[in-house]
Amino acid sequence: MTLNDKIETRFENAGKSKTFRNIAGEFHLGTRKVLDVGCSYGEFLAHFGKESVGVTIVKEEAEYGKTKGLRIVEGNIESDVLNIATEEKFDVIFANNIFEHLLSPHLFLQKIRRHIKEDGILILGVPCVPFFSFLMKMRKFRGALAGSHINFFTKKTLALTVMRGGWRIKEERSFHFKNVFFDALLGPIVPHFYVIAVPDKNFHYNEKHLRDLSGYSKNFSPAGQLDGISAINAKT
Repeated sequence: MTLNDKIETRFENAGKSKTFRNIAGEFHLGTRKVLDVGCSYGEFLAHFGKESVGVTIVKEEAEYGKTKGLRIVEGNIESDVLNIATEEKFDVIFANNIFEHLLSPHLFLQKIRRHIKEDGILILGVPCVPFFSFLMKMRKFRGALAGSHINFFTKKTLALTVMRGGWRIKEERSFHFKNVFFDALLGPIVPHFYVIAVPDKNFHYNEKHLRDLSGYSKNFSPAGQLDGISAINAKT
């Protein structure tokens, strides 16, 4: 099988994925403008609405996706420079299997807020250590501990990380089933969760935290939380 064959198989599998179909149907992703962070070759991006954009750090992935008519930006979402206009807003930010690779998940959660509409949603898919940790002895459940991962989450710590990053969680489940009740039954054993969240308009850092973060004001400015750093420091 050639490399192109393998890539095309990824596109086919994305379209066949029951979990992805459940998510796409629930949130009408086929008609919405989506920012796909860590989009790879664009296998999920191809199923989103017009004007959707993908971001990948790999040049070859971006080039391949463009041959299929997809808008893919080559860049690092954690970088200060990304070839997406700051004023461009999206209905949905879709980030699957990327959060566990980031140097700073918290900074990521802050920075992507600049690109989401007021009524937009975040769909964050992350492999997690199952509630019954003994399941990690089985290959199917070891994904959360993959060698390339530098962040590790349980369902609970993932939710806390998202909330402390300025988001309000609407739901957190596997989407293996459309039915929420049946999905909940799988909760203790599923190895992958999707957090559905919206920007928390009441989110703010306390003054002590602002002082601690004062050296990072440039990076955290998208959330508008550090505008008063100078005044706070002046008081101390």
